[in-house]
Amino acid sequence: MTGADDLDRVQDESDRIDWRLWGRLARRTLAYRGPLAGIIGGGVGIAAIEGVRPMVNAALIDEAAAHGMSTTLAWLGALWGVLAVFFGVGVYAFIAAAGRLASGLAFDLRQDAFARLQTLPFSYFDRRPVGWLLSRLTSDCTRVSSIAPWVILDLFWANALMAAAIAAMLAMRPDLALLVLVTVPFLMVTSFLFTRAMVRTSRKARRLNSAITATFSESIAGIRTTKTLVREAQAGGEFSTLAGQMQQWSTRNALQGAIYAPIVSTITAIGVALVVSVGGGMILVGGLSAGELVAFCQYALLFMYPAQDLAQRFADLLSAQAAAERVQALIDTEAEIRDGPEVLARIESQRSDPKPGVAEDGGPLQPGRIEFERVRFWYLPGEPVIDDLSLVVEPGSTIALVGPTGGGKTTLVSLLCRFYEPREGRILLGGIDSRERSLSWLRSRLGVVQQTPWLFNDTIAANLRFGRLDASRDEIVRAAERVGADRFIAELPGGYEFNVGEGGEKLSQGQRQLIALARTILRDPAIFIMDEATSSVDAETERQIQAAIDRVLRGRISFVIAHRLSTVRRADRILFVEGGRIMEDGPHEALMSIADGRYRRLYLRQFEEEREASVLAG
Repeated sequence: MTGADDLDRVQDESDRIDWRLWGRLARRTLAYRGPLAGIIGGGVGIAAIEGVRPMVNAALIDEAAAHGMSTTLAWLGALWGVLAVFFGVGVYAFIAAAGRLASGLAFDLRQDAFARLQTLPFSYFDRRPVGWLLSRLTSDCTRVSSIAPWVILDLFWANALMAAAIAAMLAMRPDLALLVLVTVPFLMVTSFLFTRAMVRTSRKARRLNSAITATFSESIAGIRTTKTLVREAQAGGEFSTLAGQMQQWSTRNALQGAIYAPIVSTITAIGVALVVSVGGGMILVGGLSAGELVAFCQYALLFMYPAQDLAQRFADLLSAQAAAERVQALIDTEAEIRDGPEVLARIESQRSDPKPGVAEDGGPLQPGRIEFERVRFWYLPGEPVIDDLSLVVEPGSTIALVGPTGGGKTTLVSLLCRFYEPREGRILLGGIDSRERSLSWLRSRLGVVQQTPWLFNDTIAANLRFGRLDASRDEIVRAAERVGADRFIAELPGGYEFNVGEGGEKLSQGQRQLIALARTILRDPAIFIMDEATSSVDAETERQIQAAIDRVLRGRISFVIAHRLSTVRRADRILFVEGGRIMEDGPHEALMSIADGRYRRLYLRQFEEEREASVLAG
């Protein structure tokens, strides 16, 4: 079970309403004063109409009993019609207002949660699967936003109706009112016991729903792997197990509700039966009219139903509380990597008094020399990935990083990009600690081409423009031409308007790399990073990409992580990184001259493997 699942499980065990949490969420509703007024006004208005109806019924019955066939009921019928119209208007008002409030709250929660996700570092996503995050933005936001309007409505409608019913019963006959109120403790105990049980089963079902969402998302993303390894049956079995468990808990929750409803109805009926039996005797002795007895029974029901409804709403609050906690926790998450107070102050100062040739955070426009000073980093305590590493890179240098898998190459450039922060030591850019520069300044000067580039489900032009939205069509075309992507783009239906599909599935791996390379070049970055960008392409495409790289690296600080060593021979310096340390450093010729050097052994072994593969292929 993942850490995210553990968090869900802990939250699901809470049996008390967190009023502070719901108070924070309730304050969001204040931004929707119109819908809020519609809900409150509609609820109170409906309660008032429902409180008047028993009196009209009593008047109808008593009038008919007193005058028989000569009774004129036109005015009472007209009053009923007026009440019905106002009742319909009230129902429309609160349903429409509730819909607007629910959709508005869902929009705000998703907007805030998504905006927060954009600020969080890679480490946050390392600990949480995609499905878990999708569940927060979809089902949890929907759950929280959909319950809020109805809780607000019931708080005003139920309390207003209960107050009206109690006041009317006490005004009519206090002794009969006590017969109704004596059933309230039984109703409260029953509601308390059943709602707690229903909350537990409901939360079990919702936690399993989150697990199903995560599994479903992961299965879709890895469908090719599943089919390649012939794991369809096992994947279906795992999904079926989760779905079966959810069905079990959902069924149990439905059965609890099915038992709870008739028990509450029975308690309510007992209260009404007491009123009827005692009130019937009063009618015989002339102490109560038939219309008053009917009205009293209706008031008894009007008192019971809101009480039952309020108990259900509190159960709904408890059931939705885990979802509310998860959504609010995501919104409240503080980014581990963010601009400090001094950086923010310099940014504000530069905005109010801009200085030519100075970046937004008050530093120089260009990064200058890059220095790693005794940097240490680990993902897990006691397992360093970068261990006491020092490095100086001059402007315009091309640095190739080679070495065994897991040696720390990608982590090193990730630290430079501030995807992660050093645990110890520091990284200097032009003599300034990278943490004293703004994230936007640094990342706007970075260009990263990854081993598996991601293209969005849009046109080639839109994907190229993604890193620079203000780029003109001519600039897009020139960027594609610089990397040699224009040739295959011209052959596609629609050219630059060709839709690449999700993740670029309609293009080959090499074509995706060329698009990603052109997209990066369009930004004109000062620091260029190639993370094994040619490891998954054929030799011909590799030569094309390498020729493009040679053209665009001139004059930039470049870091090239390479699996095929033939692509790094022209680098100014080659760093052999192993165990988080730089074991060898120098140009290709110098490292090859070391008789038993690590780079030399790796290069010769790879050369032999490539020659054998060429012989077997040809």
